[in-house]
This record gives sequence, C-alpha cells and structure tokens, in this order.
Amino acid sequence: MQTLTIHDAIGQAIAEEMRRDPSVMMFGEGVATKRGDLLQEFGNKRIRNTPLAEGIIAGAAVGASAMGMRPVIDLLFAPFLTLAMDELVNSAGKLRYLSGGQFKFPLVAMAMTGTGWAVGAQHNHNLEAWFVHSPGLKVVMPSTAADFKGMMKTAIRDDNPVLFFVEMAMTYETGEVPNGEHLVPLGRAAVRRTGSDITLISYGKTVRACEKATSLLAEKGVFAEVIDLRSLKPLDEDAILASVRKTGRVLVVHEANRMCGVGAEVAAIVAEKAFDALKAPVLRLTSPDVPAPSSYPLELAFAPQADAIMAAAESLLVQSTNKAEPALAVNAG
Repeated sequence: MQTLTIHDAIGQAIAEEMRRDPSVMMFGEGVATKRGDLLQEFGNKRIRNTPLAEGIIAGAAVGASAMGMRPVIDLLFAPFLTLAMDELVNSAGKLRYLSGGQFKFPLVAMAMTGTGWAVGAQHNHNLEAWFVHSPGLKVVMPSTAADFKGMMKTAIRDDNPVLFFVEMAMTYETGEVPNGEHLVPLGRAAVRRTGSDITLISYGKTVRACEKATSLLAEKGVFAEVIDLRSLKPLDEDAILASVRKTGRVLVVHEANRMCGVGAEVAAIVAEKAFDALKAPVLRLTSPDVPAPSSYPLELAFAPQADAIMAAAESLLVQSTNKAEPALAVNAG
C-alpha cells in the first residue's frame, strides 16, 4: 500500500494510463501547470493548458475521441460545465448511439464540486444529477483515494464518455492506495460500514459525514450500514436493495439539493422494488434549494453534517417504532 492525496492518486492513474496507451492525452484549464510531472514526462503534445473556453475544450475532446484518442479534460469547477452542455450532452452522450455503434467516444471530463473552499455559488454547484439524467453519459463521484485512482483508470479505458466529479474539499486528503495495477469497476457501490438497523446511502464527501454519524449512533446502540454509491451512473441497484432488505430503514444523504437529485432516484428504486421490506418511509437529507454560500461557516450549515444525519436516522427509528406519520424529506439548512 501507498499513502497518496486524492490529487496525486488521480495524477498517478492518468500517468499509468498514458504510459500504457499512447492514445491517452490530457488538456484543460491549468492542467499542465497543476500537473507539471505529467508535462515533464509526456511533453506538451499530450499534456497542455487551454484557454478558458469550456465548450471548445469539450468539443475538441469529442472530436479527438471520435478520431481514436482517449482525452481526459479538466474543466475546473462544476458550474463551468454549463458552458459545455451541448458538447457533453448532445455530442459526447449521443453520437455513439447515433452512429449505430460504429464510433466510440472515450473521454473523461473532470470537474470539482462541493463545499469546503468557500468559492461561492458560481464556482460551487452540485450538478451531478443533470448528467445522470443525460443518456449516453456515465457519472462517478468517489470518496476515497483508492477509488479515485481505480475509477479514473477504469473511466479512461471505457469506450463511453464519463463525467468524473472531484469534491474540492477532499483534493488533498490522504488515503491508502494499492500498489501496482488497481482498477475499480463502474456501476458497483461499496459498503463502508456494516449494520443491521438502518442504511445510510451517500456518495462523495458526505460519505465521511455518514461514517462519523454511524460512530455516534453506535454509542447509542444503533448500528447503521453505510453504502457509498461512488458510481452514480451506472447505479448499483443490487447493493442498495440488499442493504434495504437487511435493515428496513433508508436515509439517503447528499450535498446536492433535494429536488430531482440522485436521492430521489434511490428513493424511487427502493419504493418500487423493496417496499415490502421498509419499516418506515425513505428519508432524504440534502442541502437546501438555494445557491451555495461563500462563507465557510455558512457552508458547514448548508451541507449535511454528522449531527444532522444522526438526528434524521434517529427520527426514522422512532417512526418505525411508533408508526407515526413521517416527514418525507428534510434539508440540512
């Protein structure tokens, strides 16, 4: 095992894939500056900075992928993806289907998201559900250094476009990463904690908050299971349903606002396919439906934290015991 920051785990994955496959290249906003080691090893034909022109960056990546390259592009902050929606959604996501499978469009589009750096609403907006809703795109949002490396390598090798979201507050967190070849399949969730009383389902850095809440709940004799989705599309329905059928109670936690979020899809899957196993309605804990604040203390109040997760979990336990009429959704703010 090696200990790496998430930033370095991503860089190691890209470097390994570039050594393995000469068709892999990386370009985007500041990539040659941020990853000088890659520039030194592979040169400016395979690692290069671009102008701040997200649509052009994404459009160039689509064209490169159609011609046999495997581009990795960095568009910096997730809200900037709105400037590349036509290229990512209407071109990258649809052209393989429109070609009848004659062409492949292997590209990875990276963007940072989430609270923690106090960068303000125009640089911080959790847009992952937009791309989950877009046919032809795959979407991942890991929570550990090992998964960032393993899923980046898998995403680069995939013949379809992959949106790869990085929680900006986690960029320099460290974690253990296996030495040598390490691949993590897309479409498979991870069980971070095992438990029998309630299932906490999350992704990204709110997985950390769920794990902390699990420790607090255990002190009260409540044993929660934590499911890290990590791959939002394809989504691991089997892992979700297996845990729900074991615990009978589900709390879905994510930082994106509630309306039409990933949590809504998870709740629908559980209601459609495991309703008979539920001891209480599915509960969602999310950020409020407002733009993200710029103040760091307000960011902490905006995003779901461990104490709010613990309180929501306890409310589910009370509902299932007392058969009281539940509140179907709550906000963190």
